[in-house]
Amino acid sequence: MNPAELRDLAADIAREAGELALRRRSEGVSLAATKSTLADIVTEADREVEDLIRGRLQRERPGDGFLGEESGSAASDSGLTWVVDPIDGTVNYASGMPTYSVSIAVVSGDPVYERWQGIAGAVCAPALGELYTAARGEGAWLGGQRLHVSEAGPAGALLGTGFGYDPATHDGDLANVRRVMRMARDLRRIGSAAVDLAYVAAGRLDGFFERGLNPWDFAAGSVLVAEAGGVLTRLDVDAARPLVIAGSPAVHARMLELLAERD
Repeated sequence: MNPAELRDLAADIAREAGELALRRRSEGVSLAATKSTLADIVTEADREVEDLIRGRLQRERPGDGFLGEESGSAASDSGLTWVVDPIDGTVNYASGMPTYSVSIAVVSGDPVYERWQGIAGAVCAPALGELYTAARGEGAWLGGQRLHVSEAGPAGALLGTGFGYDPATHDGDLANVRRVMRMARDLRRIGSAAVDLAYVAAGRLDGFFERGLNPWDFAAGSVLVAEAGGVLTRLDVDAARPLVIAGSPAVHARMLELLAERD
């Protein structure tokens, strides 16, 4: 398959998975477990949605690898790996907020951001009625609208971020907020990194930064941002909580400069 065909498959599966997530939300959410902390929850819907995605990929791309938030990994025979977050923004989902998403990407090479090449991705926000797609060399799209990253205006950049679930990490996250506010018009905390990155690609946010993201949180978003003319990098990759920064080249460079500072 070429990148456009892989994008179309990712989009079709993301759409179906999003419809399932939306349907299960309307029926009521059951909490299945907590993950890293009591605030970091997983719902029965997370697991059911990932099972749907993984099952379709096993039928349609049996030689490809898989890296998912809920069901772990499977090695690739084809050189391609699907990186999947079945419901990104589970706390929003469980709380009845519409800003959650299904994130599906396919990458070549090792399933580690610094060693993979993003081939295609889709982010479906079913409660918002939006499906973002991208393929290498084919651009990033929201429906029939081609997406482009934005630049900061005279009042500063509109930035997105997120915070870790562990209270011990909050001081460090707030210190980063203080650093970037020197370039910011305002700050948004949406609750789904995949939606944040889709908004960067769409120019709704000028930039985004967050520590502690896992590959499935930003894999599809990284393809969207790159194909919309932006840059996404991950710093401190050997630390417990690497830092992801995304935006237009100019916004990215300024955030990188500010976030590299130490008090």
